Amino acid sequence: MPPSTAAPPALKATGVVKRYGDGQVAVEALRGVDLSVADGELLAIMGPSGSGKSTLLHILGALDRPSDGSVELHGRRYDDLGDAELTRMRGEVFGFVFQFFNLLPTLTASENVLLPALISGQRAGLYAERVDQLMARVGLADRAGHVPSELSGGEQQRVAIARALLREPQVLLADEPTGNLDSRSGRAVLDLLRAMADEGQTVVMVTHDAGAAAMADRVVLLRDGHIVQELPGGDTGRVVDALRALETEPAGAPA
Repeated sequence: MPPSTAAPPALKATGVVKRYGDGQVAVEALRGVDLSVADGELLAIMGPSGSGKSTLLHILGALDRPSDGSVELHGRRYDDLGDAELTRMRGEVFGFVFQFFNLLPTLTASENVLLPALISGQRAGLYAERVDQLMARVGLADRAGHVPSELSGGEQQRVAIARALLREPQVLLADEPTGNLDSRSGRAVLDLLRAMADEGQTVVMVTHDAGAAAMADRVVLLRDGHIVQELPGGDTGRVVDALRALETEPAGAPA
């Protein structure tokens, strides 16, 4: 049989453990997580509070390092890189969207989108066309000159998504991107993330919202630092039932 020529996944975590503290007071937030994310996949991570969702997202995005195990981007291990290289990856390889929009209040929407380039010391003119394209992509071309206080919550989150995409990241990581939005605004943000994945953008999203998770291609459920179940996206009721089971079963019970 000829050797496989399949491309490696966009992201791969192997045996990832995250431990805080030492000795008897040590706490393991992640306990041997194995996970692969395909190129162009929208993956949702769910689980009860304290299950390790955000910790896993931070390790995947090079915001933190695992205590044990490894993480790879397209087959290249990066958890063992130096701080300077990890900083570069956070700025160029990964894009981040959080529950709170973190827009600078005195800057316009377009200026907020441009901010990552300015922070890295690059000339604004190099990104002028890119900013215009992104503002149009998130449906805010006519709001580009407005400051955050003149935008709705959903509009602010779409500006934050545009900012995360400025440097064309290979992977977009979203931590509760609809958690601070009303249902209508949240749906607009989810529709945008879904459309981006359909166009080839890899997206990993932590969410507590079963409806949001159901829009993903795949849903991973965590409990006590373990992945205990994976479900296909598209079925809100099935996700709700699985999450309810996780929250009601005693720790250590099979999922």
